[in-house]
Amino acid sequence: MLIGAVRRLAGDSLARNSLLIMATTVGNGGLGYLYWMVAARTVPPDRIGLATAVISAATAVSMLANLGTGHMFIQRLPGADAATWTRIVTSGLTLSSAATAVAAIAAALAVPVFSGNFAFLSGPGGTPALIAAAIAVTLTTLLDNLWVAHRSGHGMLIRNLTIATGKILTLVAVLDAGLQGAVAILVSYVLPTLLISLFTIAVAVRRLRPPATTPGGQQGFWAGLRTEAPHLRTALTGHHLINLTQAGPAALLPVLVTAHLGSESNAHFYLAWMTASMLFMVSPAVASALYAERANAVTVPVSRAALVVAAVVGLPTVVLLLAGDRILGLFSPDYAAEGGLLLRILVLAALPDAVVNLAVAHWRSAGEFRRCRRLNLVRAITCLSLAWLLLPGSGVTGAGIAWLTGQLAAAVLVVATTVLRAGAGAGGAPAGRRAAGAPLGGRIGGSPGRAGPPPGPGCANSDQRVDERRRTAGEAPTGSNR
Repeated sequence: MLIGAVRRLAGDSLARNSLLIMATTVGNGGLGYLYWMVAARTVPPDRIGLATAVISAATAVSMLANLGTGHMFIQRLPGADAATWTRIVTSGLTLSSAATAVAAIAAALAVPVFSGNFAFLSGPGGTPALIAAAIAVTLTTLLDNLWVAHRSGHGMLIRNLTIATGKILTLVAVLDAGLQGAVAILVSYVLPTLLISLFTIAVAVRRLRPPATTPGGQQGFWAGLRTEAPHLRTALTGHHLINLTQAGPAALLPVLVTAHLGSESNAHFYLAWMTASMLFMVSPAVASALYAERANAVTVPVSRAALVVAAVVGLPTVVLLLAGDRILGLFSPDYAAEGGLLLRILVLAALPDAVVNLAVAHWRSAGEFRRCRRLNLVRAITCLSLAWLLLPGSGVTGAGIAWLTGQLAAAVLVVATTVLRAGAGAGGAPAGRRAAGAPLGGRIGGSPGRAGPPPGPGCANSDQRVDERRRTAGEAPTGSNR
């Protein structure tokens, strides 16, 4: 029975790669606990809050500046020839890293003007630290998406576990060498990430490149950048706006906490957030795997992805609800006292968050980018505006309430949209429109090169409509190359 289950898992690329992506999350989470436990027991909370504020700001900068390159990798790399593959990857990594560096410099100059709690960015080493951390986040995000694009989750797992282990070893080494406070945390957090990412680019990435079928055809570096610039511009207006509105609240909440409450409060918020993140990372992982499957011309219903999410988050949710205080107490009693209620609120938000993330992946693969942006915008505006209002009076718990409310508002919108579209379909809406935006439990089938039943009567032009919406949004049809 066990052997049969393993074989079925090996043959199900959605489940296999979802589990590998989630194994990356679990591995990072477990090693991350050890890392932050060492940090919390050796570094004062205000210094931890300072370091985590830089990391949070770097995450926000990276999210703003990575140009949507990661999802462009997932969309365009499947089926690309060797020369095109190399051009896409090289140009994407280069231009996104350059944009991240520019955005980090701008943030280091602008943010302290608006919040005195970020005045440290203007001090010695503040700007270089932000630049290095932001580029490290951008590189590791894009490399993760590169492996997702090729449905090779094992490579991402190995690389992330190596980085997480490197952080712990580097933290112990720098503390032993006499470095203290926020500097020790930032050096140990950023240096292994940068070095291993650069090693991955130099050595491991080429193993994903398809074999060359014809000699020559490789463009020079600058010519490749010019060729890819239009594709990155369209990714910027398509995938990137979806990503910004989706990931923005998660990246900006620690920044808002620091701006309103200071670095020590951010330390309490950040460790509770990190603990809950093992749940928040599951549905985005499955959503990315779902999108990659459809980009590789595999028909997968959202219901299968939802079952994978439910199977993975069920037990951890119960554990965190029942024992969250004790888990935070491993860092120190203060973290449990300040973050216990916050952690429970964040755990409750995991369910509506999963509903929204899977809906976005489904609509994104159907070419409905405007719907994705609107849904994520509702979530982002609700969450960030409430956080801004609640933080001064409710402390870090206010950030958790804002996050939960934003997820619930977006999830209600998903359910309402699905019910309305299903009712319109039952009432005689054109069959082609239903095929292009099927209910969340259905399949997207009938497109060229995909598995699934052929379109029925009245659906002959449904795929052309989907592709037309993709071209309108600046995207190539899923599963094809531009």
